[in-house]
Amino acid sequence: MSTGTSVEVTTLERLVAAAAAAPSVHNTQPWRFRLDPGTETLQIRAAADRGLRHIDPAGRALHVSVGCALLNLRVAAAHFGREPVTRLLPRPDLPTLLATVRLGGPAAHSAYASVLYDAVWRRRSSRHPFSGRPLPARVRAELVEAAQAEGVALTLPGPEETERVLLVTREAERRNTADADRAAESRHWLREHAPGARYDGLGVPESALGAQDFMDRVPMRDFGAHRSPAALSARPYETRPVIAVLSTAHDRRADWLRAGQALERVLLVATVHGVRASLLHQGLEWPDLRSRIGPRASGRAGHAQMVIRLGYGPEGAASPRRTLADVLADDGH
Repeated sequence: MSTGTSVEVTTLERLVAAAAAAPSVHNTQPWRFRLDPGTETLQIRAAADRGLRHIDPAGRALHVSVGCALLNLRVAAAHFGREPVTRLLPRPDLPTLLATVRLGGPAAHSAYASVLYDAVWRRRSSRHPFSGRPLPARVRAELVEAAQAEGVALTLPGPEETERVLLVTREAERRNTADADRAAESRHWLREHAPGARYDGLGVPESALGAQDFMDRVPMRDFGAHRSPAALSARPYETRPVIAVLSTAHDRRADWLRAGQALERVLLVATVHGVRASLLHQGLEWPDLRSRIGPRASGRAGHAQMVIRLGYGPEGAASPRRTLADVLADDGH
């Protein structure tokens, strides 16, 4: 493959691979990349066919997912000595074009960018019980600063508000299991991978799933949407979960993309410090429940975009990714 530009093929492949290593709702990986060789600009487009019609009808989670990929692309560009010049939603007449990153530069070498770039490849969700060991104050402060760097707020609520968030999330999980359309959609993205079978790199493999909380305190998503809890394995989880809520001042498409960038920066910083993370998104999938999470629950302005569970524990299994041929387009389609 020739790029027809000063961007080397191997560098382009690493940039796109880093972006595609980002987390996404149900591991749908709803993105596609295209390089404009004349301007050395990478486009990130929404792959609408990988959206969740019932779970995410407005596409908010899709935008957050693409925002995560965008942050990884920016980190990778900086690592390779190029200044990433980012534009969100640059073409109102082309709504699937969510962002562009022009490879400017050269950028000054940043050791911090290289540290984050290394974390891109090590970051993964851990849906396992955590130890209950508290996060040091300095780590909490760095996570808050990571979100602030993207113009997004990250709060780590106290015990009372944490309990409310968990209660809302448990209610959302109950609704998701009982809703036939959402349950079927969730099952569709659960990959029961048989040995020797071809895996398309999409969806959540069984190897990445964790057990349910034996005490039903930490509401982990049941991707199989089992109606009977007895069908699931269960283990004791941490008794004092550390929960963080990511929120934005407004709730527009650009805000969703910013939230995704902040989310991934927070996850990368957590990875650098050896902190595991899993996403409790269920409560944000129901409008009435979402209003009970984050700033609006306390009568303040703002909109919750993600709930993150943080702690120390086992590393989660990696979820496979689509091939570069699947995500990198040469023709813009």
